Amino acid sequence: MAGTALAVDDLVAPLFIREGISEPEGVSSMPGVLQHTLSSLVEEVEELMALGIRAVILFGVPEAKDPTGSEARSPDGIVQRALYQLRSKFGDSLVLIADLCLDEFTDHGHCGVIGEDGGVDNDPTLMLYGEIAIAQARAGVHMVAPSGMMDGQVAAVRSALDSDGHQEVGILAYSAKYASALYAPFRDAAQVRIASSETVCDRSTYQQDPRNAREALVEVALDVEEGADIIMVKPAIAYLDVIAAIREAVNVPVAAFQVSGEYAMIQAGALAGWIDGPAVMLEQVTAIKRAGAGIVLTYFAKDLARAIARSTT
Repeated sequence: MAGTALAVDDLVAPLFIREGISEPEGVSSMPGVLQHTLSSLVEEVEELMALGIRAVILFGVPEAKDPTGSEARSPDGIVQRALYQLRSKFGDSLVLIADLCLDEFTDHGHCGVIGEDGGVDNDPTLMLYGEIAIAQARAGVHMVAPSGMMDGQVAAVRSALDSDGHQEVGILAYSAKYASALYAPFRDAAQVRIASSETVCDRSTYQQDPRNAREALVEVALDVEEGADIIMVKPAIAYLDVIAAIREAVNVPVAAFQVSGEYAMIQAGALAGWIDGPAVMLEQVTAIKRAGAGIVLTYFAKDLARAIARSTT
């Protein structure tokens, strides 16, 4: 009689691929999450697929960073090498999604290039997003995920992909990405350090204000108009009202990202013995789906798949 049923098909597993390491390394603020080598990435994907998970999203951690994040669009960049390897091995049996942003690749940690005034310069950033999209498409990605919250990013990415003959590559748009305090563990995993200036000291100038729900509907409508195939809300638990409102407003699939801080809080509480970690995990991800997200990106993907399997046997 339950109104909401969580399924393995709902899940996307976020994975980190790091350049310059010989063995996978753990992330201290995210117990159970690893920075993978190219070889351990394949092993991880094989384990995920054995559990029924058929979609992953890749985040790259390069050795070298520079002001324009050139490794993000290099054919030999770590994400492109990982995409090529996974597409060659798994073909279309695994949906490959790649985060499309600059923050993991820039030495200043922002999602775009810095202009003369010290702020993030929107239009030059869009040009680089287009180049990244093409590099990822050529490497075998099925879907790109522009996450920088630049104005016009979906249109710029769609135009770049189409002009290079990749009309089949989809766009999972971070349409309602809030300037949240819940991203800190991710920045540990991706080795992102945000530089500050008199103009920009954090990402609040281009990500959404957590106090504002109506703005999300405007951003989502623009992304759908520009060609987004799926739209996403990030973070998830603190924004269930936004997920529900967006689900009512659009006809495209809605995704939500249970972010690193949401994951870390559950893990920390469970390790301290304060909460039942697996029960809270199931309750929160079920709530995300109940609110209207048909796709959930979560670091708990593997644990959830096992829990779902146990509940159906």
